[in-house]
Amino acid sequence: MTIGVGGSTMEVELNKLSDMTADVIAISESEFQVRINKAQQLMREQEICALYLDAGTNLYYFTGLKWYKSERMVGAILPAEGELEFIAPHFEQGSLQDNMLIQGNYNGWHEDESPYKLFAKVLAKMNFTQGKVAIDESAAFFIFDGLRCAAPEFDYSNGADITAPCREIKSSAEIALMQRAKDMTIAVHKAAARILYPGISTTEVSNFIHQAHKRVGASGSSFCIVLFGLATSFPHGVKDPQILQNNDWVLIDTGCLLQGYNSDITRTYAYGEATDEQRIAWQIEKDAQAAGFSAAQLGATCGAVDDATRAVISKNGYGPDYDLPGLPHRTGHGCGLDVHEWPYLVRGNQTPLATGMAFSNEPMLVIPGKFGVRLEDHFYMDEQGPVWFTQPSYSVDDPFALEAIV
Repeated sequence: MTIGVGGSTMEVELNKLSDMTADVIAISESEFQVRINKAQQLMREQEICALYLDAGTNLYYFTGLKWYKSERMVGAILPAEGELEFIAPHFEQGSLQDNMLIQGNYNGWHEDESPYKLFAKVLAKMNFTQGKVAIDESAAFFIFDGLRCAAPEFDYSNGADITAPCREIKSSAEIALMQRAKDMTIAVHKAAARILYPGISTTEVSNFIHQAHKRVGASGSSFCIVLFGLATSFPHGVKDPQILQNNDWVLIDTGCLLQGYNSDITRTYAYGEATDEQRIAWQIEKDAQAAGFSAAQLGATCGAVDDATRAVISKNGYGPDYDLPGLPHRTGHGCGLDVHEWPYLVRGNQTPLATGMAFSNEPMLVIPGKFGVRLEDHFYMDEQGPVWFTQPSYSVDDPFALEAIV
């Protein structure tokens, strides 16, 4: 029997878990101001007069205002020089100002008015009559279309030219929040493995994981994929739940949110005994993940990490390239306020690795019609090179290193 898998109950495992967030330090107001200053410097360098930030993670990253996307435009204009100008419905003013961290002028629009025309008026008030305006890359098309139609005198560009260079370099405070979120998810992974038994459904395991993440202090799981048997060969799962059987292959991919920052960790193991083929594939996956980590040196390209993992997969007779059986997707993604964000560890990405970047490392091995193996841990780049947030899975027989001699 795989060590640490099965043998307990949901009640017992939930009772073992406790809040892990008591000493967590939130992002300070001064750090939000540093982010704004950096964005404004980039805007001046790129001759961008203003950046529109839409409700969502970009708005939060720069202003500290958490607000949801909807059919109503809520956002802020960040000028290359000067203070923020918020644009939102009049009736939301009290709620938004209550949630604001970085203050700015509030420009409200009534339900029978156009927020896009208001956007044009605010730009005029800021003495912008022409030039380049960057639009949040996550904004819905209807918002972009409304803005450019209301103010056609401006040239519009992709806001990612500003937001991505800022967000892809994490501060020490961000790294600390991400570290704790990943510590929380590893604790939940261990608990989830122990509750498995023949007859349990993937839905029951997912529900347990949501409860467990709340128990350790998360606002809830940001996502959860639980797969048994053949379903593990589908990277993002299948539509129907499965029921665990003896000697089933198990893949659990889950994460949580802490102060808006994501964890995202995957473990694969057998409930019972792994077959010889599964053992070999599991070790190839582990070796590929290790090769990617070793290749992640300061100054190396993001694409070089993908090349290193793919070389291990191909050397062992899988692939080549993105073909199946083999590694069908990129090796990894950046992670932060969004579970998937820049930069990406994918072939051809020439972005150099720099201090403060953080990534998933998950070169999944897929064998169609049989099973898949994904071992996913994250690392960040410090002044010396890559550092694991969580230690990779130890072995196919002892995935959580419960009896390992280290």
